Amino acid sequence: MASRRDGPLIVQGDRSVLLDLHHPRAEEARDRLSSFAELLKTPDHLHTYRITPISLWNAAAAGLRRETVLETLEELARNPLPSAVREEIDEVMRRFGGLVLRRDEAHRLRLQVSEELWDRVRGLAVIAELVEVYDDGARELVVHEAQRGEIKRALTRAGFPVEDLAGYLEGDAFEIELATGVAVDGNFALRPYQREAAEAFYQDGDRRGGSGVIVMPCGAGKTVTAMAVMSLYRTKTLVLTNSTTAVRQWIREILEKTGLDPDDVAEYSSESKRIAPVTVSTYQMMTWRSTKIGGYPHFEAFMRENWGLVVYDEVHLLPAPVFRMTAEVQARRRLGLTATLVREDGREDEVFSLIGPKRYDMPWRRLEQRGFIAAAQLVELRVPLARSKMYAYEEADNRDRYRIAAENPLKLRALTEILERHRGDRVLVIGMYLRQLATIRALIGCPLITSRTPQEEREELYRAFREGEIDVLAVSKVANFAIDLPDANIAIQVSGTYGSRQEEAQRLGRILRPKSHDRDTVFYTLVTEDTRETRFAENRRLFLTEQGYDYRVEDVRRVFPRADWTDAENELADAPRPSQERDA
Repeated sequence: MASRRDGPLIVQGDRSVLLDLHHPRAEEARDRLSSFAELLKTPDHLHTYRITPISLWNAAAAGLRRETVLETLEELARNPLPSAVREEIDEVMRRFGGLVLRRDEAHRLRLQVSEELWDRVRGLAVIAELVEVYDDGARELVVHEAQRGEIKRALTRAGFPVEDLAGYLEGDAFEIELATGVAVDGNFALRPYQREAAEAFYQDGDRRGGSGVIVMPCGAGKTVTAMAVMSLYRTKTLVLTNSTTAVRQWIREILEKTGLDPDDVAEYSSESKRIAPVTVSTYQMMTWRSTKIGGYPHFEAFMRENWGLVVYDEVHLLPAPVFRMTAEVQARRRLGLTATLVREDGREDEVFSLIGPKRYDMPWRRLEQRGFIAAAQLVELRVPLARSKMYAYEEADNRDRYRIAAENPLKLRALTEILERHRGDRVLVIGMYLRQLATIRALIGCPLITSRTPQEEREELYRAFREGEIDVLAVSKVANFAIDLPDANIAIQVSGTYGSRQEEAQRLGRILRPKSHDRDTVFYTLVTEDTRETRFAENRRLFLTEQGYDYRVEDVRRVFPRADWTDAENELADAPRPSQERDA
């Protein structure tokens, strides 16, 4: 064991942790840290992590003991562990399991509180209206049934996580069997980690299972893992996702990889409102409010069904109204699927309290090493700002500065150079601004998919790309999620949604499916140097670095030295001007 002064970590009094990337144990430290800390910053030499209550409670829910967390920090720290940090970690992790929600013989909800927490919890003003009875003798609070979700959310925000062991409605029984020998290449079978994830959520039917989040990289088969969970519970299932395209992809995969008939699986969307034992719909349908009749008619229609399982796809994107409605369905089993628990709105506590804690986490790098997802190179190319844009940039406010940097005309030159280098590859060009994407379509003559593209046309273009009829496809943010384009091996991100780590992870996921060819897999991000875009790009690198990827930052002038980078005409000036600047 290395001595303390030889460790790769510097643990600071505010629970931030610095990781020395040049230390021989840096990779080991990164793997162990990621189980209970969040990555904040990724400069070249020192990465910064933060230990938060949610990160510690997720670790505790996954079975990590506080002694193990403290031993990890003590073993790998360069300096003695600050006593305040030790005490805070011990205090925060002790709270997990100190509040347990159960049912009594009369089926009432009782929140059982440990002796050391009782006086602190019973006096919280935030829960006074959510409980019926304070039982001092038994240290229990009797909770209104309708407040099962709200009390968990309120207590989590107050710093006291609730372990919900009150059980779930069984739902209507419905047999779901995974098929064999019918998937792509004729050899479908659950991968070991998919089976592990499903069983970790199920936990042999014990009350400790049945709610929570499975974290897997894009391309690792989250949909298949959900189907494995469905086959364990054998009950009517509602699947919620973020677009009609994703709904139809879910249905295709369910019919392909289970023994279900088309009549057993329904699409509930703006175009079709059928409910079946397995129903797939969107968050937008669930939260649509009728101004004519009042209320949420689609949500009410869903809740008339006796579901035994609700699946939340891309759980890190749940809009606020879905959290409110999820608080009302705590008696149903809830499975969240995501590539990252990071939320740009800071609502990780709502995912934890209302969907459930992290039940399983499979790092991207580990799957890449085992050959389950493609090995990807990540390259950020810094592009100089065209002289024709410099004055406008200096005079603009911060929001417009970001847009000007994102639409930098010299990015189009970088794009053509990359396309020339990867001639014959399967390329996705991804952006946010419609005017920029329209210019790219005109410049390179490729098809373009945006929110304005009719659904049937989108499906046809995706099909043509999958089958090799199209080599280059430009897409807006509508293609960020749940789109299966397995042979795409090059992604070129020309603009993105500010510093969204979620988006970066999802866009990389478009090229991580295992390939039927042996070409390199490369994710390029074009960033205008010395602008607001550069600062936002730092945020988007965090998640990928945390997963173990090497993220190269290079000057486009060195990568393509023969191109003319001195200036560029404003190619965007004559481009069509959509009525909105960026895609919905």
